[in-house]
Amino acid sequence: MKERKKIVIFGNKRQDAGRIDRIFDVLSAHNVELHLQKRFYDYLQSDLKIDCQIDGIVTENEDDFSADLAISIGGDGTFLRTAAAVGKKDIPVFGINTGHLGFLADVTDNDIEESLNDILSGKYRIENRSQLQLSTEHKDFRDFNYALNEVAILKQDTASMITVHAMINGEYLTSYRADGLIVATPTGSTAYSLSVGGPIMTPTASSFIISPVASHSLNARPLVIDDTSEIGLEVESRNGSFLVSLDGRSEVFSADTKLTIRKASFTLKVLKRTGHTFYGTLRDKLKWGTDPRLG
Repeated sequence: MKERKKIVIFGNKRQDAGRIDRIFDVLSAHNVELHLQKRFYDYLQSDLKIDCQIDGIVTENEDDFSADLAISIGGDGTFLRTAAAVGKKDIPVFGINTGHLGFLADVTDNDIEESLNDILSGKYRIENRSQLQLSTEHKDFRDFNYALNEVAILKQDTASMITVHAMINGEYLTSYRADGLIVATPTGSTAYSLSVGGPIMTPTASSFIISPVASHSLNARPLVIDDTSEIGLEVESRNGSFLVSLDGRSEVFSADTKLTIRKASFTLKVLKRTGHTFYGTLRDKLKWGTDPRLG
């Protein structure tokens, strides 16, 4: 007898009941063993009134589960939270986009049934996405000190700009006087880094991007470095503290905290349908090859 695939679903609280029913219908047709994140399960039960026929619940700490596949239903933020929950478990993640732009969760509403059928029938490829690891002298980042998109060092609220002294492999690079500094992976090149003028990179490239946020010097430009590099950062701040954000998960650090950023020892496995490419996603999401003047 064929072994059932174990699938765990993560989702946000902005869903359409009809879409969820369509997803569950496909999964049911493939006779999968279905587990739901508790918060998502509670939302489907209480808000959407969907009677979920499932095999289990993933608890809030999300440390005690295993699966053959994780499905993220939402936008890129939901995908990032799914990636953090998966952590080092080596579980492939597949993203269904119910948000807006969607570079990580890039399956649109019109493609749900076909995409899920392809994935569950083995018609997919796996992209290994590099991640960043943040280390400090005084304390580790709360919960999970890894990032799929970026590590951002930022000033707090309305505080004055900060100065970030950057070293690469122990060699002094420069001091950024800015509102912040972003260290991004190739996956994160289409996220926060892109919004501050960083380059777009193919997601499996072997590089990282260092980009200042609102630099107070015109000669500060985004820099692409080899992903084997170790990045050391020291921060000067007038109010004695600064903010560190890992894929949107933020904590306040004191200005005497030294940061080290390097490539994580593990990757995130991202499932993509056969024939669907990053370049196709760029053309679709950024409207490349079209002329907006033609309406």
